[in-house]
Amino acid sequence: MAWQIYETHYKEPSIVLAGINGNGFVLANRLTKLIESISTVSTLVAEVTIDKKEPFNSPISLDIKEEDFSNKVVILVDDVLNSGKTMIYGIKHFLKVPVKMIQVTALIDRKHHRFPIYTDYAGLILSTSLKDHVAVELGDNEGVFIQ
Repeated sequence: MAWQIYETHYKEPSIVLAGINGNGFVLANRLTKLIESISTVSTLVAEVTIDKKEPFNSPISLDIKEEDFSNKVVILVDDVLNSGKTMIYGIKHFLKVPVKMIQVTALIDRKHHRFPIYTDYAGLILSTSLKDHVAVELGDNEGVFIQ
């Protein structure tokens, strides 16, 4: 995924990787390190704090200022894209100022979209039933588990 992001944005002086709190933020930090190890593209990591179960009832916040992502490429990062609800609410803050482009990346794309959000970069696309739960573990026992 890091190579794909670099190949698309190699002419950009800097990009913003905004990770959804939890595994999305961990993944954004990992992608940042990989992109900076293979290229001269500068990356800024941001954390998007959102209640994943009820994003419409809770405040959504960013840990960077609007001028940090104004007129830049923003890539929203999460571990699993299922319905697209978390991602679409996560994009909301980035629409307050002009940006060059907003893209979405997820380690796992389940393709059960209920919102018009699709991955530009996906680690793995899984065909699962709606009853399945996909869990991503990042850390000591890394892996993707279907329950």
